[in-house]
Amino acid sequence: MMHDPLMATADDPALGPDTTRHEAWEWLRLFHSGAVKPQDAQRFKHWLARSPAHAAVFREAKAQWAVLGPASAAVLRTNAEAAAFHARHRTRPVLARRGFLGAAAGAAAMAGVAGVAVFHPPAGLWPAPAAWGADYRTATGEQLEVGLTERVQVTLNTQTRIRRRTVDGRTTGVDLLEGEAAFDLSSGSGARPFGVVAGAGRSLAESGRFEVRYLDAKVCVTCIEGAVRVEHPAGARELRARQQTVYDGTSVSSVALVGAANLSAWRKGELVFTQARLSDVLDEINRYRRGRVVLMNTAARSRLVTGSFYIASLDLALAQLQHAFDLDARSLPGGLTVLS
Repeated sequence: MMHDPLMATADDPALGPDTTRHEAWEWLRLFHSGAVKPQDAQRFKHWLARSPAHAAVFREAKAQWAVLGPASAAVLRTNAEAAAFHARHRTRPVLARRGFLGAAAGAAAMAGVAGVAVFHPPAGLWPAPAAWGADYRTATGEQLEVGLTERVQVTLNTQTRIRRRTVDGRTTGVDLLEGEAAFDLSSGSGARPFGVVAGAGRSLAESGRFEVRYLDAKVCVTCIEGAVRVEHPAGARELRARQQTVYDGTSVSSVALVGAANLSAWRKGELVFTQARLSDVLDEINRYRRGRVVLMNTAARSRLVTGSFYIASLDLALAQLQHAFDLDARSLPGGLTVLS
């Protein structure tokens, strides 16, 4: 359940040592939600009065939102999910400025970045909508191993969520709701196919190892060992070791061979890129690194990157990319890095 800033107290342990900072951001979130009520202004005033630190932290949070404007616009141009959410919610009614104290009005004036803030919560201060409804999930930079059954081991990569599928109490597969996961299936007599549903398709295997990645409405299925059958309304694909296919809501690609260096690189602690656009490389780094990197230099977006980076040293990777492409970097509050 989401922490309620309206009911929080100064010593509320629900959010740990950063309670005041969390509350300030949740006040900002409330002001952008379209659910603000007139009495909230008085409650906000009481929250400010409880401690001088509240006003100071809220001013800091407002300043962080203020610098998000240009960067958020860049995210809206390049992130279809955030742009769609922003378009749906930008016209929601919000209490007029005169109904708030000055600080609240200043926060309400930042409504232009509300959609980005909800889909990309600053510094991970609250769960994004994509984190809801899962049995297992990982945060930014986290990986998690789960034994679903005696013969099925699942490893969730960063920013991933899955939900069990069961029949008569028996786990038959999972829904990959978002992110990337590796599935290790041991063989056994009478083993039934284990299914992974992602987007419009389903991947089935009785044994072996395979990975499924579901991001930006596209699904990539890679067979590491054994065999995987991918079923899709547009056709089925049979994958063997070192083969993969990609599908979206309407089409499925032919089977392609995967280079050895790219196989399960993330499970070895690496990110491997071969002739990848710089913008795509930064998007991938953002999945593993807390905060957010935004590329404002449009001319550099299509520059190609080939190489590997250690997940544990992504700040070093950013420094290398900055130097390689002659970019200026500016670090802003809230973990935001702007490259221009």
